[in-house]
Amino acid sequence: MDYERILLVKPEVFIYKIPPRTSARGYRAADWNLDKPDWTLRLRIIAKDKKCLIRLEDKSSGELFGECPVDSYPGNAVESVSDSSRYFVLRIQDPSGRSAFLGLGYGDRSDSFDMNVSLQDHFKWVLTSEQIVKEDAAGVDSKPKLDLAFKEGQMIKINIGKKSSTTTGATGSLNSGAAIPSLLPPPPSGAVSVNRLAGPPAAPAKKPPATAPDLPARPMAVKDLPKEGSGLLDFDPIPSNANATSGAVNASANHEWGDYK
Repeated sequence: MDYERILLVKPEVFIYKIPPRTSARGYRAADWNLDKPDWTLRLRIIAKDKKCLIRLEDKSSGELFGECPVDSYPGNAVESVSDSSRYFVLRIQDPSGRSAFLGLGYGDRSDSFDMNVSLQDHFKWVLTSEQIVKEDAAGVDSKPKLDLAFKEGQMIKINIGKKSSTTTGATGSLNSGAAIPSLLPPPPSGAVSVNRLAGPPAAPAKKPPATAPDLPARPMAVKDLPKEGSGLLDFDPIPSNANATSGAVNASANHEWGDYK
């Protein structure tokens, strides 16, 4: 059972009634009434095994308007006009075998390009399939085999380790060391371990707060002395037994066993 494959769908195409061909130069779209198409339909290109059909259908209901069997492309079933790339002539056939020629037009040039590519790809696939069937039937591989084996006495030569002049020059400039600064050696491992065991550094000693400098004593003038009778130089009278008490204290201080009471 053969399945149908949809190669192309165009939702809007313009169909024209065209006059019969009057000469062998082909059809011209300028002879048609392009501003007033007779029908506006939908186009579908369907492939059924090796057969190809162009179907014209109603846009809303999908009812079949006409069918164009395509045996080859380019061919008599689909012809291009001589004055435009957007218009074609289709040979429409009914089930009874009668045919009529209608004009087909696209509003955009890219739509006509899509139809050309779809038909060309289909018939290219048909040609490739026929060639494969012929080769399988003959049982002979027509493609030449690629022989990569060594012939008798054939040798190959491989160069390994050859340095180019550019590589040597670059290596010499690196060995000179003129443009590359010298790198410092890493610190010894002992210093790192001592610093790790020593712990954090001690906090710096705090400085004593600054004090005001001592000022020299100013000599006191006579006028600054307190006057007699002002109360500043009045002392209590010395008691009469002061001398006796001081003598007893001195005598006990001079004793070798200290003071006795």
